Amino acid sequence: MISVQRVSKNYSSKQVLDQITLEIKSAKVVSLIGPSGCGKSTLLRIIMALIKQDTGNVFIDDEEITSQNSLEIRRKIGYVIQKGGLFPHLTARENCAITAKFLGWDSKRIDSRIQELADLVKIDHEIIDRLPSKLSGGQQQRISLIRALMLDPNILLLDEPLGSIDPMVRYELQTDLKEIFTSLGKTVLLVTHDLNEAAYLGDDIVLMNKGKIIQRGTIDNLIEHPADSFVQKFVNSQRSIRVG
Repeated sequence: MISVQRVSKNYSSKQVLDQITLEIKSAKVVSLIGPSGCGKSTLLRIIMALIKQDTGNVFIDDEEITSQNSLEIRRKIGYVIQKGGLFPHLTARENCAITAKFLGWDSKRIDSRIQELADLVKIDHEIIDRLPSKLSGGQQQRISLIRALMLDPNILLLDEPLGSIDPMVRYELQTDLKEIFTSLGKTVLLVTHDLNEAAYLGDDIVLMNKGKIIQRGTIDNLIEHPADSFVQKFVNSQRSIRVG
């Protein structure tokens, strides 16, 4: 479970997040959406304990994030970013194994887990020992997902994971992600700028603007009962909604 309580964040004189309160129940998938610069990625990084909020509190499975436990909290969360974020000088296998090695896993356990996850994300085992530069964008994202799932975290955070991928590959990855979310039962927060993707992957949608949550609900709720003119304009700007 993720609980964000009255979180605010400023960079210099600019307020990026303004009194954000958000709760995501265990095993639910929530899509976080909004225009560029609305604070989506900043909120995700705060939940991941990569940056510190100015005010407010964040709880992961009822444990508050503090400066003392932030590293421990990060190990409980899988994190996937746009373009994968793989280390270019390491093979796909080495990228996936970094944290497990640090925690003392032996080679047999690491290899077994990587093979298990390679099957889950539908990637050929033969590419596991290639460098990221030898992988397609879609393959890099699948490897990044393996890395995020390596320690079997309860929570997954994905920051526009499909944002820079070819449309056909993106469609396939959307389908596979939905299957993975369903089969694993993780708590998922997915950042996207695409309402179509948000509606397809999420149990519900959180729409942000200018550092605030404007509305939360299903796609039908946003379409039929927009909270204000911004919600209506945002929804109308993205007409084609994928539902299955």
